[in-house]
Amino acid sequence: MDVLVTGGAGYIGSTVSSALSDAGHRPVLLDDLSTGRAEFLVGRSAYVGDVADRALVRRILHENPGITSAVHCAAQVVVPDSVSEPGRYYRTNVLGTLELAETLTEGGVTDLVFSSSASIYQPEPDLTVHEHSCWNPLSPYARTKAVAEQVLADLADASDLRVVSLRYFNPIGADPWLRTGPREQSPSVLGRLVEAHRTGKPFAVTGVGYPTVDGTGLRDYVHVWDLARAHVAAIEDFDRALDGSRHSAINIGTGRGTTVRELVAAFEAVTGDRLPVVDAPPRPGDTVGAVARILKAARVLDWGAELDLSAAIADTLAWDEARAGLAVTA
Repeated sequence: MDVLVTGGAGYIGSTVSSALSDAGHRPVLLDDLSTGRAEFLVGRSAYVGDVADRALVRRILHENPGITSAVHCAAQVVVPDSVSEPGRYYRTNVLGTLELAETLTEGGVTDLVFSSSASIYQPEPDLTVHEHSCWNPLSPYARTKAVAEQVLADLADASDLRVVSLRYFNPIGADPWLRTGPREQSPSVLGRLVEAHRTGKPFAVTGVGYPTVDGTGLRDYVHVWDLARAHVAAIEDFDRALDGSRHSAINIGTGRGTTVRELVAAFEAVTGDRLPVVDAPPRPGDTVGAVARILKAARVLDWGAELDLSAAIADTLAWDEARAGLAVTA
């Protein structure tokens, strides 16, 4: 089938596009290239522009009449940036989602997979969350995802739109075949580890007073390729993914928590090198984190994570090395 992928030149959208192609589908990409890589559009049916541009989305649907569903990955996603520039995040993540969803529905494309976030949750006392856990989004970024989910649910109740929100935990890694990977390493914890390994500068553990086994933040790191497979599973059996509703949410994580210090240890085990580490205050918007309960993903998507933390670290390092090689030869 033909699938519109917004944010198709971004880290997750480009990987989802590869997974869709590998599964025999035809992704049609839309990206404004504000953070995506133009090279990820090469060889694809692709359009450059804003998801809120109704005329452009209508043209895409007209020129690609085989599109029957969409994956909406386009978003601003850096938590500290959302604290300093909340207006930009609300315009892109909320207003852009509303404009896109209405235009798609008017054009007869009514099945939408939405890239949501586990950051909307209030963790349970054991720091796990299920799909019905309470919400407590603590950053403007998280609040934009919570509001966007509510907007989509209201639209689904009032129109032909149907929505599956995949609540991502912490995507890391790169396409194992190195077709795509993160645009910038530094904003993520693993990206900052890669940068520290490359430059020899100390790695800052931001936040050491959390209620975890070692005081550092807890994350459920899911390999981006496993995440991409979850999108394919949702697209291929949308009715089952909806689970009897018009709008459904599914946690996409591993069910395993890793603290920052544990991630450092895993990184050192993969590289064989010790890193200089310093403690630092939390960054704006940082939280203790949470771990996914993933029974629903197994039930409605037949999905589970297949690639472990070491594989994600190794793929990230391979991607970084490949990018460095291209920069040298450019």
